[in-house]
Amino acid sequence: MDISTPSTGATASYRRSKRLLKNHESLVALFQLSTDIIVAVVLLYLFASFKMEEFPAAYRVLAVIASFCIWFIYSARGVYRQSSDYFRGCLRLTGAWAMMLLLLSLIGFITKTSEIFSREVLLLWAMSILFAQNTSYCLVSYCSKKYKENYERNLPTLVIGTGSVAQHLVESLNKNRWLPDKVIGCVKSLEKDETARVSGVKVLGGLENIRSLIKEHDIRRIYIALPMKASEQIDGLNIDLLDMNVDVIWAPDIFALNLINHSVREVAGIPLISINESPLTSSRISMVMKELMDRSLAAIGLVLLSPVMIWVAYKVKKSSPGPVFFKQERHGWDGKIIKVWKFRSMKLHVEENGEVTQATKEDPRITEIGKLIRKTSLDELPQLLNVLQGSMSLVGPRPHAVAHNDYYSDKINAYLARHRIKPGITGLAQISGYRGETETIDKMEKRVEYDLAYINNWSLLLDLKILLKTPMSLLSKDIY
Repeated sequence: MDISTPSTGATASYRRSKRLLKNHESLVALFQLSTDIIVAVVLLYLFASFKMEEFPAAYRVLAVIASFCIWFIYSARGVYRQSSDYFRGCLRLTGAWAMMLLLLSLIGFITKTSEIFSREVLLLWAMSILFAQNTSYCLVSYCSKKYKENYERNLPTLVIGTGSVAQHLVESLNKNRWLPDKVIGCVKSLEKDETARVSGVKVLGGLENIRSLIKEHDIRRIYIALPMKASEQIDGLNIDLLDMNVDVIWAPDIFALNLINHSVREVAGIPLISINESPLTSSRISMVMKELMDRSLAAIGLVLLSPVMIWVAYKVKKSSPGPVFFKQERHGWDGKIIKVWKFRSMKLHVEENGEVTQATKEDPRITEIGKLIRKTSLDELPQLLNVLQGSMSLVGPRPHAVAHNDYYSDKINAYLARHRIKPGITGLAQISGYRGETETIDKMEKRVEYDLAYINNWSLLLDLKILLKTPMSLLSKDIY
């Protein structure tokens, strides 16, 4: 029996131990990380020994904990990302060191051990490490840059494709001083495409003459930047280039899709591309942090704003017959129906056929106090109760009435994707001027565009920026 060649079934079922997503760790980054840890330990030893003429056990424990914290935080934050310039690298390094000090302070507070350390030693250590690490980063980066410029040979590279991803690849590869790839030109995927253009390099031809282009330009690496619908073509290209002794890398053009919080990760060696994922489900830590910030600030806000809310409640009650609060069913996180609280700003009325008519300027239904609280957004304050309940967030896409969602869902692309995160009292669209009446489809499209941009770029820092800018946005003349 011939066992030299495995059968097709055996080949298909064979599980490779080799991971599909490689972690290309840089020796330079590893050297910098090791150097920073050693410098942190040595300086702590020197300052403690000078102050106390010994290196106490508590400081030895601190040195070990600090080493592990530096390794974890610096790696997770991508401190030594080599494509950055010196300023950005130092800024990222400073932020990571500040985070490390904050973590050590938290550990000291929880374990009640902070009092056993000399504040003078810790302060000198923190300041000197910051200076030493930034100096080391700039020095190593400079030496590495000079080495690459003088001794590393560029890899002649081709990019297959002429779309937006191909354009981005060409610019990024040729501008990145750390990568050896030098893009010689692009290859168009369609033979008859005479309009193919990529700024910065020439379009050298089509796929029909790619083998001759590889030999002519001594190409060592090829990036395939074709849309995902060309998967069969990509498979054929891979087979055709196997005997050309070139590296072949696929950069899938997924950006023509409506991406929501997209990312790439790996499970059991299989690369996974998330093209639609809620930022709250993709990171448990982020979800917990946002919840803590929302509920704590909402509780503080209710206490501080209680005099204003009591005054508004009194005025609303006096303005016209009816309840102080108005509750409306709206879609929340993942499309679930929630009841949103507001101060009533209109006279009681009944909509025909269950429709919800958007308020307009000079709307006769709006009361006198209603004009004021809508103009200043004071009518939204009861939604702090929604935040405490967990059905809303301080920052997020504004929840629209259910009837409005039903109307716009089939008129605006990806409209319902707004529900991939909790709705908010304020949001990116609101501080960008898209508040009030959306009497045209275009205005609602812009609001949805900002809502999706918020979801794709969500962070606690972005939430804080929006909260700080919200008071200024209330001065807009378009609010009524």
